[in-house]
Amino acid sequence: MSKPRPRRLADYAPIAFPAGMLLAFFVVPFGIMIAISFYHRVQGGFYEPAFEFANYQRFLTAFFGGVLGFSLGLSALVAVVAVVLAFPFTWLLARQRRQVQVVWLVFLLSVLSLSEVIIGFAWSTLFSKTAGITNLLVALGLMDQAVSLYPSFGAVLAGMVYQAFPYTVLVLYPALSRLDPTLVEAARTLGASPFRAFFNVIVPSLRNTILATIIMVFVFALGSYLLPQLLGRPQQWTLSVLITDQAIYQSNMPFASAMAVFLVLVSLGLVGLSLLFGQREKA
Repeated sequence: MSKPRPRRLADYAPIAFPAGMLLAFFVVPFGIMIAISFYHRVQGGFYEPAFEFANYQRFLTAFFGGVLGFSLGLSALVAVVAVVLAFPFTWLLARQRRQVQVVWLVFLLSVLSLSEVIIGFAWSTLFSKTAGITNLLVALGLMDQAVSLYPSFGAVLAGMVYQAFPYTVLVLYPALSRLDPTLVEAARTLGASPFRAFFNVIVPSLRNTILATIIMVFVFALGSYLLPQLLGRPQQWTLSVLITDQAIYQSNMPFASAMAVFLVLVSLGLVGLSLLFGQREKA
C-alpha cells in the first residue's frame, strides 16, 4: 500500500528542518556564488556588482579547459578503478559470516574517518625514497637502488583510489547483500564456473547499481583537493585546487565562483543520473 499524499501544511512538518538546513547551507550560498560569478573584478583583489560573462569566457580558455578535462578524466579513472577493485571484494564480503562482515565494515568505517591530510602524508611516506616501498624492493633484490615514486600521476591515482575504496564498498554492500544467492547456484548447476557465473550473472544483474556507484564515486573524486597537491605535480592538480588558488591566493573571487558553479552543476547532474539508475534498479 502506498502512503497517502500530504494534504495539509502540518503534513510537511517532518521535512521542515532538513529543508531549512538545505536552504540555509546550500541554496542561499550557491545563489550568492552564482551572483558573484558575474561580478567584475577590480584592482586590489576587490570586485563590484556587474553582469558580465568574462569569468566564464576565461574559464573556456585552453589552459583551464585542459585542467577541467584532466579533472574529469582523473575522476572517471578513479571511479572505474575503485569499482573494479571494490565490487569483487564486496561480493566476497557479502558471502561471509555476519561476524566477519561486521569486522570488515568497522574497519572500512575507520578508514573513512581518516582525513585527507593523513592519507596524503601516509602515501607520500610510502612512495618516498628514504622510507618508501622501493627500499623493500631493494632488500628483495628486485631493484638496484631506492627511488621516489612521487610526485607523479600514479601516486595521485593510488591515493585517490585508496580514499574512495571504502566509500565504494559501503555503497555496493546493500545491493550485493540483498542479492539472491540462488542465482549463482543455478548458474553453477548449469555448468558455469565461479568466474563465469560472477561475470555473466552477478555483474549484469547489478549493472544499474554499478553505473550509479561509478557516478557517485566520480562526484566524490571530483572534489579532491589535498591529495593532488601532496602527491602530484602542478600538472596533476585538479580544478578544485585552482578554485582555491584563485579565491585565496589570487583574490579573484568572481573567477573562482564561475569555476565552482560549473563544478557544482556537473556534480548535481551526475548525482541526478545516479538517482535515475537507482530508480531503474528498484523497478
